[in-house]
Amino acid sequence: MKAKLTIKLLRWCLILVMLLPISMALRASDSASDSPEQVIQKLQSSLLQVMREGEQLGYEGRYKFLEPVVEQSHDIELIIKTILGATYWSQLDKEQKNLVIDTFRQLSIATYAGRFNRYEGEQFEVIEQRALPHEQTLVRSQLTKSDGGTVNFDYVLHQTEGRWRIVNILFDGVSDLAIKRGEYRAIMQRDGFQALIESLKEKIALTRQN
Repeated sequence: MKAKLTIKLLRWCLILVMLLPISMALRASDSASDSPEQVIQKLQSSLLQVMREGEQLGYEGRYKFLEPVVEQSHDIELIIKTILGATYWSQLDKEQKNLVIDTFRQLSIATYAGRFNRYEGEQFEVIEQRALPHEQTLVRSQLTKSDGGTVNFDYVLHQTEGRWRIVNILFDGVSDLAIKRGEYRAIMQRDGFQALIESLKEKIALTRQN
């Protein structure tokens, strides 16, 4: 009897092992087929969810919740390469490039975890999606706050490896990429690479205060 149960159990384990990569492939396929608008809707619904559970999750919980969301929706490597520009990027060795990509990734996730920390009735609404030059797409959306005020979030996305990912965000028309470009390049020019890394780490530490 025990031998039969063991055989059945092994069969079920084998089936599960065989089905697991299929399930993962299907989820990857679904993600890859998302339109730019769907990418933004998923990001914003995740932000609302983490806001609703903000106090219970705490900062660390919000960070862990948003980590895969940000990694799937943002092209972190291209963003930091664009911020630094070809000149500064070419001056970095492989280890430095990996370090600044990873540190910037942490800061991006930490910024969301720090800012979207509580829910007070806010709602996101996608307004439109339209094509941009250079095979990019703009998704315009609006956040309505509890007091009736609004904030415009415009996302610029491009397609990489079959997936649409964010490469810039404009807050009420102000480019986040442009702000960071001026700030980060000034640090690189004035104080060098290590000073930039320390500055990013300081910004990460500040997000924990929210």
